[in-house]
Amino acid sequence: MKAEDLKNLKIAIIGAGFGGAAAAKALSLLGADVKVYEQAPQMGEVGAGIGLRPATMARFRQWGIFDAIAKVSTASDYFEILSATGDPIMKDTWPEFGEEKHTYLIHRRDFIDALLGVLPEGMVQLGHRLESIEDKGGSSVLTFANGETAEADLVVGADGIKSSVREQLFGDWGPVFSGEHAYRVVIPADDAHGMVTDDNLRMYIGKGTKVYLLPLRHRNQMSFDITALNPDGTWAPSITKEDLLKTVEGFDERIVGIARGLDMDSVNIRAVYDIDPVDTWHTDSVVLMGDAAHSMLHHQGQGANSAIEDAGALADALAQAGSVKEALAMFQATRKPVTDELQRISRQGWSEEEVNDVFPGQKPKSQQPAAVAQA
Repeated sequence: MKAEDLKNLKIAIIGAGFGGAAAAKALSLLGADVKVYEQAPQMGEVGAGIGLRPATMARFRQWGIFDAIAKVSTASDYFEILSATGDPIMKDTWPEFGEEKHTYLIHRRDFIDALLGVLPEGMVQLGHRLESIEDKGGSSVLTFANGETAEADLVVGADGIKSSVREQLFGDWGPVFSGEHAYRVVIPADDAHGMVTDDNLRMYIGKGTKVYLLPLRHRNQMSFDITALNPDGTWAPSITKEDLLKTVEGFDERIVGIARGLDMDSVNIRAVYDIDPVDTWHTDSVVLMGDAAHSMLHHQGQGANSAIEDAGALADALAQAGSVKEALAMFQATRKPVTDELQRISRQGWSEEEVNDVFPGQKPKSQQPAAVAQA
């Protein structure tokens, strides 16, 4: 689109998470008038550590915010996969992207704070829960639960796995239970039984359980993540210390020691969900991105990275296309094949034997029809 058209473009982004904040930065650099509407009255992203891949960091460099992210993260040279008892299975460097060679390990809260910190004051409007969206074709009218309304030429639905934008305009693509639980906590490095020795991600694999150790040495901490098969699809299940310890039976004694020493009140306990691939991400003036379009399981570590890539691809499409309508079609054509494949691969987390132990007679989720195991 021409610079003058972009300058006159009013964009409303629903959701101020990773994808929404990144999209706000990328789209505002085009000169567009961007507002972000977030339902939470204050930002308080919870969770543990994630890895920002080289392609993601290349986007941040392009947008001039690389240093803001790098100063609250740690550069990792490689990742390693080991057996439950610590026998090496695989070790590899991160895939390079241009001049970027490292994955940066970062706490989720630090990441969202850094992204929001590079946005102009007033761009993000908190306490705005979307109640309805009226798509008029060339524009949309948004109504919020606080009684306010807004009109925009382009609405970006970056409102997560339970997206209101998706539900209202694109049909029922609700969360699908994966048959897994995730137990996540950040602990002091001193409580890691000597397992924080460098800045590299390690995953230990046992039967029905995976343990991720993600060092955050710039914080003198480690992100400790247990993912275990479990049939309880309650969004926030009740798990005891004894339940958690059973998931790491037979693992390296240092991992068992970490689990034994955890304060359960500090552990984030969640059943794990994704969504099936959404057929269409856009109308002529409304588009989905991030988890709203393609929420995926965490086994490939690509959820946040995919949201950032979406933000970059959407900005690229608007700069290159002749209209918003053309840009949204270009955006989907570029990103959907990639995220469909990532969603598929991310569902290949367990063997048939492991799944049968928890769900007798079922195949691994990646081999099931899409409707199986819906919550």
